[in-house]
Amino acid sequence: MAESESGQDKTEEPTDKRKRDSREKGEIARSKELNTFAITLGGAGALLAFGGYLAETLMTLMRMNFTLSREVLVDERSMGAFLMASGKMAIWATQPVLVLLFVLSLVMPVVLGGFIFSGSLLQPKFSRMNPLSGIKRMFSLNSLTELFKALAKFCLVLVVALVVLTNDREALLAIAKEPLEQAIIHSVQVVGWSALWMASGLLLIALADVPFQLWQTHKKLKMTKQEVRDEYKDMEGKPEVKQRIRQLQREASQRRMMAAVPEADVIITNPTHYAVALKYDPEKGGSAPLLLAKGTDFLALKIREIGQEHKVQILESPELARAIYYSTELENEIPAGLYLAVAQVLAYVFQIRQYRSGRGKAPDPLNKDLPIPPDLRRDS
Repeated sequence: MAESESGQDKTEEPTDKRKRDSREKGEIARSKELNTFAITLGGAGALLAFGGYLAETLMTLMRMNFTLSREVLVDERSMGAFLMASGKMAIWATQPVLVLLFVLSLVMPVVLGGFIFSGSLLQPKFSRMNPLSGIKRMFSLNSLTELFKALAKFCLVLVVALVVLTNDREALLAIAKEPLEQAIIHSVQVVGWSALWMASGLLLIALADVPFQLWQTHKKLKMTKQEVRDEYKDMEGKPEVKQRIRQLQREASQRRMMAAVPEADVIITNPTHYAVALKYDPEKGGSAPLLLAKGTDFLALKIREIGQEHKVQILESPELARAIYYSTELENEIPAGLYLAVAQVLAYVFQIRQYRSGRGKAPDPLNKDLPIPPDLRRDS
């Protein structure tokens, strides 16, 4: 069972964050045996597919370069031309095989694990230069596994090669009796099929290596219970940090709330335990009054002090204050059930303003029994 450096068993499945961080570091499953198998098989297949063309081009090059006239031999410039022409023919002849191998070398590494570019892999790591770490890697389980795979590949390819050469023995002996051109083409075919069978033998190594690499990578990613808890704390935040953040958010919200109190039309109090500040803007067209601020005890006292400082009308209505406090969130409209009660309060406040400005008579005292629905009532 896998253990961490602290001695705890890695029994927990890796989290999404663990997998994501590992991928960013380039620590994903890769199978060199799968790449070797695919490139070898592709090269053998390309040799069979384009072997005839390669053989014909080779014979053309031999004729062109071994049957030279006297004029060409004595002309120094013709040698360069022959060399350039031979190089172009060789490139065009091998281009299909080289292109196929190039594509396979790019595609196969990303088949298992997908494409990834990690800058951390390009950074120099001086720990790799430590001789002790190098010796430790030489005798690690991974090194022993790679040694076993190398021996297995050697033995497997050797067995397949012996079987193939034994079966093709008559064909190989017959090449010696064939005309040169036919012998060259036949040789390419024999080599191609032999390489194809030997490459197919590597399939067994690849089929064993791919699940092993996936298992080994998953094993490295597994976590201890403590690592899972630590990661959760890092993602969610430590309790004391979260508490501090909530405290700062509350303080910021209270500062905004207190700054809005001077804009209120009326402050309704309990009179001491509750205080709510309301504002009504008739120009918005049918909108209900907004709750600008609310608080209990100390906050209620501060709301009243700021209201008095800015000459905001303060009225006592315990039931209405409690109903608004519990039913309405900051900067939201009051519920429809309180429209009538708040309308009476605002009408009384506007009448007081007109009276104080000398444009009306003194209003009658505010009705103490305001219409508050039972479902919105709150006991003190």
